[in-house]
Amino acid sequence: MKSPLLTLPGAVPAEGVDEGVAAHYGDLFREQRALADGTGFVDLSHRGVITVTGEDRLSWLHLLLTQHVSELPVGQATEALVLSAHGHIEHALYLVDDGTTVWAHVEPGTQKALIAYLESMKFFYRVEVADRTADFAVVSLPAGSIAEVPEGVVVRETAYGRDLFLPRADLEAYAEKAGPAAGILAHEALRVEQHRPRIGFETDHRTIPHELGWIGTAVHLQKGCYRGQETVARVQNLGKPPRRLVFLHLDGSEVHLPVHGTEIRLADDDPDGRKIGFITTSVRHHELGPIALALVKRNVPVDARLMAGETAAAQETVVEP
Repeated sequence: MKSPLLTLPGAVPAEGVDEGVAAHYGDLFREQRALADGTGFVDLSHRGVITVTGEDRLSWLHLLLTQHVSELPVGQATEALVLSAHGHIEHALYLVDDGTTVWAHVEPGTQKALIAYLESMKFFYRVEVADRTADFAVVSLPAGSIAEVPEGVVVRETAYGRDLFLPRADLEAYAEKAGPAAGILAHEALRVEQHRPRIGFETDHRTIPHELGWIGTAVHLQKGCYRGQETVARVQNLGKPPRRLVFLHLDGSEVHLPVHGTEIRLADDDPDGRKIGFITTSVRHHELGPIALALVKRNVPVDARLMAGETAAAQETVVEP
Protein backbone atom coordinates (compact mmCIF):
# COMPACT_ATOMS: atom_id res chain seq x y z
CA MET A 1 0.00 0.00 0.00
CA LYS A 2 1.34 3.42 -0.95
CA SER A 3 1.83 5.65 2.09
CA PRO A 4 0.39 9.17 2.12
CA LEU A 5 3.63 10.26 3.80
CA LEU A 6 5.39 9.97 0.43
CA THR A 7 4.06 13.51 -0.11
CA LEU A 8 6.24 14.87 2.72
CA PRO A 9 9.06 17.22 1.62
CA GLY A 10 12.12 15.37 0.35
CA ALA A 11 10.50 11.93 0.34
CA VAL A 12 12.22 9.46 -1.98
CA PRO A 13 10.24 6.23 -2.52
CA ALA A 14 11.78 2.94 -1.44
CA GLU A 15 12.11 0.09 -3.91
CA GLY A 16 11.73 -3.67 -3.79
CA VAL A 17 9.97 -5.25 -0.84
CA ASP A 18 9.78 -1.89 0.95
CA GLU A 19 8.04 -0.16 -1.93
CA GLY A 20 5.19 2.01 -0.70
CA VAL A 21 7.04 3.98 1.98
CA ALA A 22 9.94 6.43 1.88
CA ALA A 23 13.53 5.23 1.55
CA HIS A 24 14.59 8.57 3.02
CA TYR A 25 13.51 12.20 3.24
CA GLY A 26 16.63 13.81 1.82
CA ASP A 27 19.28 13.21 4.51
CA LEU A 28 19.97 9.58 5.38
CA PHE A 29 22.56 10.21 8.09
CA ARG A 30 20.56 12.96 9.78
CA GLU A 31 17.60 10.60 9.92
CA GLN A 32 19.75 7.85 11.42
CA ARG A 33 21.15 10.19 14.07
CA ALA A 34 17.64 11.34 14.98
CA LEU A 35 16.50 7.75 15.53
CA ALA A 36 19.65 6.93 17.50
CA ASP A 37 18.91 9.95 19.71
CA GLY A 38 15.34 8.78 20.33
CA THR A 39 13.56 11.33 18.16
CA GLY A 40 11.35 11.06 15.10
CA PHE A 41 9.49 8.07 13.72
CA VAL A 42 9.59 5.60 10.84
CA ASP A 43 6.65 4.95 8.56
CA LEU A 44 6.25 1.17 8.27
CA SER A 45 2.72 1.35 6.90
CA HIS A 46 3.60 -1.06 4.08
CA ARG A 47 3.91 -3.96 6.54
CA GLY A 48 1.11 -6.46 6.89
CA VAL A 49 -1.10 -6.33 9.98
CA ILE A 50 -3.11 -9.31 11.22
CA THR A 51 -5.27 -9.82 14.29
CA VAL A 52 -6.42 -12.94 16.10
CA THR A 53 -9.46 -12.70 18.37
CA GLY A 54 -11.44 -15.24 20.37
CA GLU A 55 -11.01 -16.83 23.76
CA ASP A 56 -8.72 -19.59 22.43
CA ARG A 57 -6.38 -17.19 20.59
CA LEU A 58 -3.31 -17.63 22.81
CA SER A 59 -3.60 -21.37 23.40
CA TRP A 60 -4.19 -21.88 19.66
CA LEU A 61 -1.25 -19.74 18.56
CA HIS A 62 0.90 -21.54 21.13
CA LEU A 63 0.40 -24.74 19.11
CA LEU A 64 1.44 -23.13 15.82
CA LEU A 65 4.25 -20.74 16.66
CA THR A 66 7.80 -21.27 17.89
CA GLN A 67 7.27 -18.94 20.84
CA HIS A 68 5.63 -19.70 24.22
CA VAL A 69 2.50 -17.54 24.10
CA SER A 70 -0.15 -19.52 25.97
CA GLU A 71 0.25 -17.25 29.02
CA LEU A 72 1.50 -14.15 27.24
CA PRO A 73 0.86 -11.19 29.58
CA VAL A 74 -1.27 -8.34 28.28
CA GLY A 75 0.92 -5.69 26.67
CA GLN A 76 4.11 -7.78 26.59
CA ALA A 77 5.74 -7.79 23.18
CA THR A 78 7.24 -10.92 21.71
CA GLU A 79 8.23 -12.32 18.35
CA ALA A 80 7.61 -15.75 16.89
CA LEU A 81 8.22 -17.81 13.76
CA VAL A 82 6.23 -20.15 11.60
CA LEU A 83 8.39 -23.00 10.33
CA SER A 84 7.98 -25.53 7.57
CA ALA A 85 7.73 -29.22 8.38
CA HIS A 86 11.50 -29.38 7.83
CA GLY A 87 12.19 -26.53 10.26
CA HIS A 88 12.86 -23.83 7.66
CA ILE A 89 11.65 -20.30 8.46
CA GLU A 90 8.51 -19.25 6.58
CA HIS A 91 7.13 -16.29 8.56
CA ALA A 92 8.16 -13.98 11.40
CA LEU A 93 5.45 -12.35 13.54
CA TYR A 94 6.02 -9.35 15.81
CA LEU A 95 3.11 -9.51 18.18
CA VAL A 96 1.40 -8.26 21.32
CA ASP A 97 -1.88 -9.13 23.05
CA ASP A 98 -4.10 -6.27 24.26
CA GLY A 99 -6.34 -8.44 26.43
CA THR A 100 -8.91 -9.28 23.77
CA THR A 101 -6.90 -9.38 20.53
CA VAL A 102 -3.45 -10.50 19.39
CA TRP A 103 -1.96 -7.92 17.03
CA ALA A 104 0.96 -8.81 14.78
CA HIS A 105 2.85 -7.15 11.98
CA VAL A 106 4.65 -9.13 9.32
CA GLU A 107 6.74 -8.59 6.20
CA PRO A 108 5.02 -6.63 3.41
CA GLY A 109 2.84 -8.81 1.23
CA THR A 110 3.18 -11.97 3.34
CA GLN A 111 0.02 -11.60 5.39
CA LYS A 112 -2.24 -13.40 2.91
CA ALA A 113 -0.10 -16.55 2.85
CA LEU A 114 0.23 -16.47 6.63
CA ILE A 115 -3.52 -16.05 7.12
CA ALA A 116 -4.18 -18.91 4.70
CA TYR A 117 -1.98 -21.18 6.83
CA LEU A 118 -3.61 -20.03 10.07
CA GLU A 119 -7.10 -20.51 8.66
CA SER A 120 -6.21 -24.06 7.66
CA MET A 121 -5.30 -24.82 11.27
CA LYS A 122 -8.39 -23.44 13.03
CA PHE A 123 -10.26 -26.75 13.41
CA PHE A 124 -12.56 -26.48 16.45
CA TYR A 125 -10.73 -23.59 18.15
CA ARG A 126 -12.69 -20.45 18.98
CA VAL A 127 -10.58 -17.95 17.04
CA GLU A 128 -10.99 -15.46 14.23
CA VAL A 129 -8.10 -14.33 12.04
CA ALA A 130 -8.30 -11.06 10.11
CA ASP A 131 -6.17 -9.05 7.71
CA ARG A 132 -6.21 -5.50 9.10
CA THR A 133 -3.57 -4.05 6.76
CA ALA A 134 -6.08 -1.81 5.02
CA ASP A 135 -7.22 -0.32 8.33
CA PHE A 136 -4.04 -0.05 10.40
CA ALA A 137 -0.53 1.27 9.72
CA VAL A 138 2.58 0.34 11.66
CA VAL A 139 4.63 3.28 12.93
CA SER A 140 7.96 2.76 14.67
CA LEU A 141 9.16 5.06 17.45
CA PRO A 142 12.84 4.65 18.40
CA ALA A 143 14.10 3.63 21.84
CA GLY A 144 14.06 6.61 24.17
CA SER A 145 11.31 8.39 22.29
CA ILE A 146 8.97 10.53 24.37
CA ALA A 147 6.51 11.01 21.51
CA GLU A 148 2.91 10.87 22.61
CA VAL A 149 0.88 7.80 21.70
CA PRO A 150 -2.76 8.54 20.88
CA GLU A 151 -5.28 7.11 23.30
CA GLY A 152 -6.54 3.68 22.36
CA VAL A 153 -3.66 2.83 20.01
CA VAL A 154 -2.17 -0.63 20.54
CA VAL A 155 1.57 -0.45 21.31
CA ARG A 156 4.22 -3.12 21.05
CA GLU A 157 7.20 -2.00 23.17
CA THR A 158 10.68 -3.59 22.94
CA ALA A 159 14.25 -2.68 23.78
CA TYR A 160 14.53 -1.20 20.27
CA GLY A 161 11.52 1.10 20.51
CA ARG A 162 7.75 1.03 20.16
CA ASP A 163 5.60 -0.24 17.30
CA LEU A 164 2.25 1.50 17.04
CA PHE A 165 -0.75 -0.09 15.32
CA LEU A 166 -2.17 3.24 14.24
CA PRO A 167 -5.49 3.65 12.41
CA ARG A 168 -4.43 4.26 8.82
CA ALA A 169 -6.76 7.24 8.55
CA ASP A 170 -4.79 8.95 11.34
CA LEU A 171 -1.34 8.46 9.82
CA GLU A 172 -0.89 11.91 8.29
CA ALA A 173 -2.17 13.73 11.37
CA TYR A 174 0.13 11.70 13.63
CA ALA A 175 3.13 12.40 11.40
CA GLU A 176 2.64 16.13 11.88
CA LYS A 177 3.02 15.71 15.65
CA ALA A 178 5.64 12.94 15.87
CA GLY A 179 8.26 14.23 13.39
CA PRO A 180 10.84 14.35 12.06
CA ALA A 181 10.15 11.48 9.70
CA ALA A 182 12.96 8.97 9.01
CA GLY A 183 12.99 6.64 6.05
CA ILE A 184 13.25 2.88 5.89
CA LEU A 185 16.97 3.09 5.05
CA ALA A 186 17.69 4.71 8.43
CA HIS A 187 15.59 2.04 10.13
CA GLU A 188 17.50 -0.69 8.28
CA ALA A 189 20.88 0.81 9.20
CA LEU A 190 20.03 0.58 12.90
CA ARG A 191 18.66 -2.93 12.43
CA VAL A 192 21.94 -4.10 10.93
CA GLU A 193 23.90 -2.38 13.71
CA GLN A 194 21.74 -4.25 16.24
CA HIS A 195 22.31 -7.60 14.46
CA ARG A 196 18.57 -8.17 14.01
CA PRO A 197 17.62 -10.55 11.19
CA ARG A 198 14.77 -9.93 8.81
CA ILE A 199 12.74 -12.43 6.81
CA GLY A 200 13.59 -12.31 3.10
CA PHE A 201 16.91 -10.61 3.77
CA GLU A 202 18.77 -12.85 6.21
CA THR A 203 16.72 -15.88 5.17
CA ASP A 204 16.47 -18.10 2.14
CA HIS A 205 14.46 -21.26 1.45
CA ARG A 206 16.57 -23.38 3.82
CA THR A 207 17.28 -21.05 6.76
CA ILE A 208 16.70 -22.50 10.23
CA PRO A 209 16.34 -20.38 13.41
CA HIS A 210 19.71 -21.38 14.93
CA GLU A 211 21.60 -19.80 12.03
CA LEU A 212 20.26 -16.32 12.78
CA GLY A 213 20.37 -16.27 16.57
CA TRP A 214 16.58 -16.48 16.85
CA ILE A 215 16.77 -19.13 19.56
CA GLY A 216 15.47 -17.54 22.75
CA THR A 217 14.11 -14.37 21.21
CA ALA A 218 11.68 -15.99 18.77
CA VAL A 219 12.03 -19.71 19.55
CA HIS A 220 11.25 -21.12 22.99
CA LEU A 221 13.13 -24.34 23.61
CA GLN A 222 10.92 -25.57 26.45
CA LYS A 223 7.77 -25.95 24.38
CA GLY A 224 6.75 -28.41 21.71
CA CYS A 225 3.77 -29.04 19.49
CA TYR A 226 4.61 -26.83 16.53
CA ARG A 227 5.51 -27.62 12.96
CA GLY A 228 9.28 -27.94 12.49
CA GLN A 229 9.99 -28.52 16.18
CA GLU A 230 11.87 -31.75 15.46
CA THR A 231 14.52 -29.91 13.46
CA VAL A 232 14.92 -27.26 16.15
CA ALA A 233 15.33 -29.89 18.89
CA ARG A 234 17.72 -32.01 16.85
CA VAL A 235 20.05 -29.13 16.03
CA GLN A 236 19.90 -27.84 19.59
CA ASN A 237 20.65 -31.21 21.21
CA LEU A 238 22.74 -33.09 18.70
CA GLY A 239 24.52 -30.73 16.37
CA LYS A 240 25.25 -27.29 15.00
CA PRO A 241 23.57 -25.28 12.24
CA PRO A 242 25.30 -25.38 8.85
CA ARG A 243 25.61 -21.59 8.66
CA ARG A 244 25.89 -18.66 11.04
CA LEU A 245 25.02 -14.97 10.96
CA VAL A 246 27.97 -12.53 11.08
CA PHE A 247 28.30 -8.77 11.25
CA LEU A 248 30.72 -7.22 8.77
CA HIS A 249 32.70 -4.00 8.69
CA LEU A 250 33.15 -3.26 4.99
CA ASP A 251 36.03 -1.45 3.32
CA GLY A 252 34.99 2.19 3.34
CA SER A 253 37.01 3.07 0.25
CA GLU A 254 34.55 1.26 -2.02
CA VAL A 255 31.96 3.46 -3.72
CA HIS A 256 29.29 0.79 -4.01
CA LEU A 257 27.95 -1.48 -1.30
CA PRO A 258 27.85 -5.22 -2.05
CA VAL A 259 24.22 -6.06 -2.76
CA HIS A 260 22.10 -8.82 -1.26
CA GLY A 261 23.40 -12.17 -2.48
CA THR A 262 26.97 -11.02 -3.13
CA GLU A 263 29.23 -14.04 -2.68
CA ILE A 264 31.72 -14.10 0.18
CA ARG A 265 35.08 -15.91 0.06
CA LEU A 266 38.20 -15.97 2.19
CA ALA A 267 40.46 -13.01 1.48
CA ASP A 268 43.48 -15.29 1.15
CA ASP A 269 41.84 -17.29 -1.64
CA ASP A 270 42.11 -16.31 -5.29
CA PRO A 271 39.19 -14.42 -6.88
CA ASP A 272 37.68 -17.69 -8.05
CA GLY A 273 37.97 -19.22 -4.59
CA ARG A 274 35.33 -21.24 -2.83
CA LYS A 275 32.10 -19.47 -1.89
CA ILE A 276 31.65 -19.54 1.90
CA GLY A 277 28.60 -17.33 2.29
CA PHE A 278 26.70 -14.33 1.00
CA ILE A 279 25.71 -10.78 1.94
CA THR A 280 22.19 -10.53 3.32
CA THR A 281 21.88 -6.78 4.06
CA SER A 282 24.39 -3.97 3.54
CA VAL A 283 23.95 -0.36 4.68
CA ARG A 284 25.81 2.89 5.29
CA HIS A 285 25.79 3.74 8.99
CA HIS A 286 26.16 7.28 10.32
CA GLU A 287 28.96 6.27 12.72
CA LEU A 288 30.24 2.85 11.64
CA GLY A 289 30.41 3.51 7.91
CA PRO A 290 29.56 0.69 5.50
CA ILE A 291 28.41 -2.40 7.42
CA ALA A 292 26.53 -5.57 6.60
CA LEU A 293 25.00 -8.78 7.85
CA ALA A 294 25.93 -12.02 6.13
CA LEU A 295 25.45 -15.75 6.35
CA VAL A 296 28.65 -17.81 6.23
CA LYS A 297 29.47 -21.48 6.68
CA ARG A 298 29.68 -22.44 10.33
CA ASN A 299 33.31 -23.60 10.13
CA VAL A 300 34.65 -20.28 8.79
CA PRO A 301 37.23 -19.12 11.39
CA VAL A 302 35.90 -16.19 13.43
CA ASP A 303 39.08 -14.20 12.75
CA ALA A 304 39.23 -14.92 9.00
CA ARG A 305 39.51 -11.94 6.68
CA LEU A 306 36.76 -12.02 4.08
CA MET A 307 35.96 -10.62 0.65
CA ALA A 308 32.39 -9.72 -0.30
CA GLY A 309 32.73 -9.61 -4.05
CA GLU A 310 35.53 -7.09 -4.49
CA THR A 311 35.03 -5.51 -1.05
CA ALA A 312 37.24 -6.43 1.92
CA ALA A 313 35.33 -7.25 5.11
CA ALA A 314 36.20 -7.84 8.78
CA GLN A 315 33.75 -9.98 10.69
CA GLU A 316 32.25 -9.88 14.17
CA THR A 317 30.56 -12.95 15.60
CA VAL A 318 26.78 -12.82 15.96
CA VAL A 319 26.06 -16.56 16.14
CA GLU A 320 28.79 -18.67 17.70
CA PRO A 321 30.25 -21.37 15.43
